[in-house]
Amino acid sequence: MKRPSFLHGVIVAAVLGFFASAVVATLTPFVGLGAVIRLVIPLLALAYLLYLFSRSRERLGRVTTLTLWGALAVVTWWIAPPLPLYLLIHVGAIWLVRSLYFYSGVMPALMDLGISALSVSATVWAISRSGSVFLTTWCFFLVQALFVAIPITIRSRRADSTSAASDNDTFNNAKRNADKALRQLFTQ
Repeated sequence: MKRPSFLHGVIVAAVLGFFASAVVATLTPFVGLGAVIRLVIPLLALAYLLYLFSRSRERLGRVTTLTLWGALAVVTWWIAPPLPLYLLIHVGAIWLVRSLYFYSGVMPALMDLGISALSVSATVWAISRSGSVFLTTWCFFLVQALFVAIPITIRSRRADSTSAASDNDTFNNAKRNADKALRQLFTQ
């Protein structure tokens, strides 16, 4: 599967925003807003994780990751921490899964953590300004879609020059061996 694009992220954000607003509007009269929010957050996280799995090249550990995430979601729901902490736990789980499946290095993972923090800030801003569940969810996942701009790995210049030097040495050795083999062919 190829890496997702920002356009995929925008579409996913719109779909998840519509889903969240529909579920909140439908269930709030029956069970209350707090209970619905505590249901919608893990459902959105699960849908987003499934989207990430569908776009990841990494195939190993998906069942284990999904099982561990499910256990985390159930325990978090059962303990019922305050709503901001509840949201941060799920955002942290999304960040951890994305870091494991899309990056090979600490720096890209830390950059992704920054995007996750920015998405939480956008969520707080959107809910305080609009009060709309759709806009809040859309803003959160829209900022999350920026993860495609983070490179898979970040190498230092020293590591690049070292690998370039070793590539040159390998090439020079192969060239010397080829010249030596040609000389032997023509001298016999």
